[in-house]
Amino acid sequence: MYLVFDIGGTFVKYTWMTGTGEQVNEGKFRTPYVSTEDLVDKMVAVFSQSSEDIVGIAISCPGTIDVNSGVVYHGGALKYLHEYNLVHMLEERCGVKASIENDGKCAALAEKWQGSVKDYQHSVVLVFGTGVGGGIIINGKLHRGAHLEAGEQSYVMDDFNYDNNVARFVGTSCSAAKMVKAIATLKGLDETDGIGVFEFIDQGDEEALTIFNRFCYNVASQILNLQYVIDPDVFALGGGISVQPAVLDGINKAIEQIKAVNTVHVANPKIVTCHFRSAANLYGALYHHLLQHSK
Repeated sequence: MYLVFDIGGTFVKYTWMTGTGEQVNEGKFRTPYVSTEDLVDKMVAVFSQSSEDIVGIAISCPGTIDVNSGVVYHGGALKYLHEYNLVHMLEERCGVKASIENDGKCAALAEKWQGSVKDYQHSVVLVFGTGVGGGIIINGKLHRGAHLEAGEQSYVMDDFNYDNNVARFVGTSCSAAKMVKAIATLKGLDETDGIGVFEFIDQGDEEALTIFNRFCYNVASQILNLQYVIDPDVFALGGGISVQPAVLDGINKAIEQIKAVNTVHVANPKIVTCHFRSAANLYGALYHHLLQHSK
């Protein structure tokens, strides 16, 4: 049995899983913001309370991750994780092998293992939330890049004439959270009310569609850019909004519009939705662990 953690900005989710990905039990605790020691203590407590025989610990974590050493760099909102070796500390205190991988890359690994891209050799997984995470699969394997940052779509620039550094990035122009907030604010909804927002979109509300269509156009532009650069078999879209049929439909329509005025040939991107939802990072972390410790 494996103990798998998904370290998020609000909660740390955990589950016990078999080597084939069957979840036996699950839980969560609020993410500590004080110190690495507090985080490790809570993770060790979960391990110690396990009734199952744990043979390995797998972790999904924000930031740039050196999977070979176990060191976390730039741990997202968890600044205290920078240059911290979470793997070494857990192995020392728990006495079993541990592994760690970036959360976006875990989502991609989950889809490659048992999800929407398992039958493809070349794929790009894009996860839409506050920013844009995900990963790139080339020749059936996760591509991390020379500096371990391949697949970090949030930091790709898409407006070279804009003075505001943050607004120039894909993480802003393709932020599902910002799109939902903009429509919700306009319609007097709670800024996180995605269901209410998509009711307006599905009803054809002009104000909502103006914002939504711009979002779809921005995403479509980046998918076409990636199609040129990587030429994958398929794109898989994840994140909370991916369950809405309007999203895939809107992006495909935007691609058609862009290609209609673009005289340069590019293969028509094949786009699907991700199989895994909130448990994607857990499945991907386990798959990474199995790959790393089967060598």
